[in-house]
Amino acid sequence: MAVAGFHEGEVATQRRAGVELVAERLEGMLGAHGLSAGAARFLTAQRFAAMTGRDREGVLWVSPLSGQPGFLRGAGDALRIAAVAREGDPLHAMPVGQQVGLIVIDFATRRRMRINGSLTESDDAGLTVHVDQAYGNCPQYIHRRDVNVAAVTTSSEQSRHATSLNAAEQAMIEGSDTFFLGTTHPTRGSDASHRGGHAGFVRVDSPGRLWWPDYPGNNMFNSFGNLAVDDEAALLFVDFTTGATLQLSGTAQVQWTRPGADGDDGGVGRRVAFSVGSIVASGDMRREAAA
Repeated sequence: MAVAGFHEGEVATQRRAGVELVAERLEGMLGAHGLSAGAARFLTAQRFAAMTGRDREGVLWVSPLSGQPGFLRGAGDALRIAAVAREGDPLHAMPVGQQVGLIVIDFATRRRMRINGSLTESDDAGLTVHVDQAYGNCPQYIHRRDVNVAAVTTSSEQSRHATSLNAAEQAMIEGSDTFFLGTTHPTRGSDASHRGGHAGFVRVDSPGRLWWPDYPGNNMFNSFGNLAVDDEAALLFVDFTTGATLQLSGTAQVQWTRPGADGDDGGVGRRVAFSVGSIVASGDMRREAAA
């Protein structure tokens, strides 16, 4: 669905944060521009993306997609992805016809691009997305790292489905400096974004609840705007060396606090609390637990 401009949740969040006028200057980025020649060149050079979508039961998840440079190829309003979510991933064999969101990241240069559109084709060789929106994001909070493509794309024999976090999974979260956030809107569809901070910026309160502080950003509030309308959310944590992944589906709420309050690492007076609904953990997490 081609759309332009901020939706009601984004505008309400911008207004509450006091940045509505600043955000208005960026609104043109959200038009249905398709993929420019520069965007296509950027995509062709990348090796990692995260996709937000729904499984066959309609549950929202974020999944990693990875391949050697060239696995992402786009032109105009079409993006072809020569990769699928690995077997055992909740988005493996995901239904076509749904709205999806992608975040594509070059960790070496700390550049990223967000793409929103609809999944039009899916087969064993890959996915095709009709692109409604494509725009760059700032490099803030992206940590430089290498991606072990083989590890991230290989299915793991070790997989756990649960509704609460075990000790190794909690340790992986608490040792992470990066994760991916999936949110959704009733008419705009799914969105994928990147969150980064110092290792340990995500706090685990209990096996079913965690939270993280917000940091200053581009003031568009795409994810927070979605959460203002629909609290459904999904998280993805990845060990980029071993390929271990932790995928969480549940609900999230933006909590407004006093700037500088305890735990307000970014000094903006906002944090997000996430309640775990379902978990899919793949790979050996003992390394994270011992770290």
